[in-house]
Amino acid sequence: MFSVLTPVMAEIDPVAIIAIVIAAIVFLIIFFTFVPIGLWISAAASGVRVGVFQLVGMRIRKVVPQRIVNPMIKATKAGLELSINKLEAHYLAGGNVDRVVNALIAAQRAGIPLDFEQSCAIDLAGRDVLNAVQMSVNPKVIETPIIAAIAKDGIELRAKAKVTVRANIDRLVGGAGEETIIARVGEGIVTTVGSSLSHKDVLENPDSISRTVLGKGLDSGTAFEILSIDIADVDVGRNVGAQLQIDQAEADKRIAQAKAEERRAMAVAQEQENKAAVQGMRAKVIEAEAEVPQAIAAAFRSGKLGVMDYYNMRNIQADTQMRESIGGTASTKAPQE
Repeated sequence: MFSVLTPVMAEIDPVAIIAIVIAAIVFLIIFFTFVPIGLWISAAASGVRVGVFQLVGMRIRKVVPQRIVNPMIKATKAGLELSINKLEAHYLAGGNVDRVVNALIAAQRAGIPLDFEQSCAIDLAGRDVLNAVQMSVNPKVIETPIIAAIAKDGIELRAKAKVTVRANIDRLVGGAGEETIIARVGEGIVTTVGSSLSHKDVLENPDSISRTVLGKGLDSGTAFEILSIDIADVDVGRNVGAQLQIDQAEADKRIAQAKAEERRAMAVAQEQENKAAVQGMRAKVIEAEAEVPQAIAAAFRSGKLGVMDYYNMRNIQADTQMRESIGGTASTKAPQE
């Protein structure tokens, strides 16, 4: 037989043989790259029913087969009954298939009721469904920042609380997050301290804050269930009441000073006005005194005033000035001719 084939092979061009071999190798590389045979073998060995053409269809739909088949293998080994089509649909919707499957396995082991549709909805809502299941089994402690509140006696208290919460899977979709829990706890601390008559009451019974805050139902509408609220630390801050009194006294002093300055300015203005009025009257008196000699001269020229009348008037003026000097009154200026 070899003697028959040898002449035939001798007639084939070696270049054509090399080309055929290269084409076959390229075809096999492309085939095994596009068709995940190894993944199909792993799925078949794990009891997952998935066809080769189904894997090729995933490639065509731009779905990474490993992201679907590997979680399916994991779920099958865990005893979960899932559909490859549903896993692929969740992947195409932008979900994390591996995290959803891990959450379902963890929920099954912990005895937490969680189905596939609910876990997909939680995952697509942007929450970590696996972390939520783990938090349901192992509660999380949320530490609040330092919260300042003022009692009725004006003393500031600075408190820090630790809130132990457990995830509520039924409220993960649409429920508020950790920020809401912290804000509500802070509001409860401020309310409790603010309603206390003395800061000493809070320092003696810090558990009163926990009882008051827990009684308000702060986990309503949130994705968590509050198990306990523990006051980790309470410190005494400023004496805000005394500081407010000091500030009020300082403000009253400034108001009084401003009013006194206003009254002083009004008194100075009134004094200046009175001085101006006196100077105006003096000017009028001087002006009138300047007209007296002119009137006397006019009376002399018209013959209405004689020499003896003038001397009698001068004697009366001199007698008046003497009496004023004796009485201590201010003398007036004698009229001039």
